[in-house]
Amino acid sequence: MIPEIGQFALILGLLLSLVMAVVPMVGAARSDIAMMRSGHSLAYGVLVLTIIAYACLTIAFVQSDFSVAYVAQNSNSVLPVQYKVAAVWGGHEGSMLLWVLMMCGWTAAVARFSRALPPALIARVLSVLGMILVGLFLFMLFTSNPFDRILPFSPTEGSDLNPLLQDPGMIFHPPLLYMGYVGFSVAFAFSIAALIGGHLDSSWARWTRPWTIVAWAFLSLGIALGSWWAYYELGWGGWWFWDPVENASFMPWLAGTALIHSLAVTEKRGLFKSWTILLAIFTFALSLLGTFLVRSGVLVSVHAFATDPARGSFILGFLVLVVGGSLLLYALRAPAVHNRVLFSWLSREAFLLWNNVVLVIVLAVVLLGTLYPLIADALNLGRVSVGPPYFNFFFVPLMGVLCVLLGLGISANWKKTPKDRLLKLWLKPQVLALVVALAFPFLFDGQFDWKAALAVYVASWVLFASLADWYTKTGNARTFGGRFGKVRASYYGMLLAHIGLAITAAGVTLNTIYSVERDVRMLPGDVQAIGHYEFRFDGVERVRGPNYMAVEGRVLVSHGGSEIGVLKPQKRNYFSGGNTMTEAAIDTDLFRDVFIALGDNMGKGAWSVRLQYKPFVVWIWLGALFMGIGGGVAVADKRYRRARAKAPVQAAPVLQSA
Repeated sequence: MIPEIGQFALILGLLLSLVMAVVPMVGAARSDIAMMRSGHSLAYGVLVLTIIAYACLTIAFVQSDFSVAYVAQNSNSVLPVQYKVAAVWGGHEGSMLLWVLMMCGWTAAVARFSRALPPALIARVLSVLGMILVGLFLFMLFTSNPFDRILPFSPTEGSDLNPLLQDPGMIFHPPLLYMGYVGFSVAFAFSIAALIGGHLDSSWARWTRPWTIVAWAFLSLGIALGSWWAYYELGWGGWWFWDPVENASFMPWLAGTALIHSLAVTEKRGLFKSWTILLAIFTFALSLLGTFLVRSGVLVSVHAFATDPARGSFILGFLVLVVGGSLLLYALRAPAVHNRVLFSWLSREAFLLWNNVVLVIVLAVVLLGTLYPLIADALNLGRVSVGPPYFNFFFVPLMGVLCVLLGLGISANWKKTPKDRLLKLWLKPQVLALVVALAFPFLFDGQFDWKAALAVYVASWVLFASLADWYTKTGNARTFGGRFGKVRASYYGMLLAHIGLAITAAGVTLNTIYSVERDVRMLPGDVQAIGHYEFRFDGVERVRGPNYMAVEGRVLVSHGGSEIGVLKPQKRNYFSGGNTMTEAAIDTDLFRDVFIALGDNMGKGAWSVRLQYKPFVVWIWLGALFMGIGGGVAVADKRYRRARAKAPVQAAPVLQSA
């Protein structure tokens, strides 16, 4: 009975979404306050119904109701309860329900926190979000229903959750990632509503920006957590492989980063409005494209869902409808857009423009590398593989340019900055960055490496330029502590995000340069040394987990004659299906990881063992954490609350853009 309640809740959710897609929009056209305000109640109603459906599916998993096909395919009775709960989003159907739940949550949040904004604008925003929800509900009910039954003969046991997903990363990574994906729909909805109503002023950008920052922060954390999960779970010690599905989440992040900066210029200076609208459209479109790539079956990836082509066709049609309709609306409004306001090339908006140009170029490189094999296969040009060498060749130098521009632009003023002042502000950070860069290779490795020096220079430049700008902006404070109250929370959020990018960039480059890896054959008592670390293999023993048996190795790790500890990598064999998984053992500190993975049994007590010394790898995820925290700090700025509180209702201004 519980699955039927969930099914009924989804059907009602579809019907309410249809009403939300139509009634508020009609109300905005007729200036009918009651119809416009109905969108708020409808948003709450759809959320409640989706929560009911989600709770029903969760109960089915916890109770091991194998009459539900999705439960039978992704769980079994011995699965630990925390993974039964996480298994709700462990497959295609349940993850789509999670997607819809989060979409409803974002929609209800817009209804709740935007009451003071112009009623017509919010009515159109909620209506656009309702249209998206209609498409998602239709997709779920007709192609991906999580409540389909296996009747009358239900299995007595389930197939189990994929062993790769039986990990704490499964509990946190998908929700964070989906919060970012789905969150960009709000910026998209605000953009479409602004195009329809003509409200393309700085206030529109101020209302849109916090929603975009929150979505970007969630996506940053989701991508980072997914990278870390793959790093320790897959046993290979890599943190990014330019897999097409990895790229599917990275492309909206790049577009979203450009969108945040473009919104800042639109809010502060009234420029780049058309550019901002297009970025909002394409950021959400890339989120939908990622959904298509993951769920269509066109990709073979450890991250992809195995689905049938009918689902891919539906998503592709939905993507074409959303993007095509949005661009058509933009084209119809384009004649009303006229250019105005020139700006100095030594202004902050100019540097932000160049930042966005670089980000879009990087996005184009990643998009081309991701889609080209699919296009070539579709055109019968043969199967083509685009791997890390292609991406790294373009990505590394372009991101270096981006970091340099970031450090340059943070010191510039809006409108125009005197050249002499900029040169003075840049001098000290440049000198400090150069000193640190030249000294680092000798201090770390005892010899000079120009690639390491260049990486440290770029990261140090961003760090010192950010700190110097903060010091300059708070220079008239009487005490050091008093400096922290001199600037807005959004400014500190920006600083944290920029410093986080510098930390991640340094971690990526230095880890690539200094990592050491060896695959060795080891007998009990054998000792191997890499990267000034010694590894003594003390054999293996069998251990039992809740739903698996494992062979667990024991490796004593030493450095400089001092014991660090015993690491215990495992090879797990799961009871259901007999799947064998590698569980790496990792010793971590701020400046390095020691990574050990147990390979195959080579007979006579010998095992293949992968030993890795990975300096600065933790910085990759530490920087992402800084970026996520920076996003949270930025949206705490009081001016966004004041903007919602004031929000005057005014006649639609003439569309303008630079």
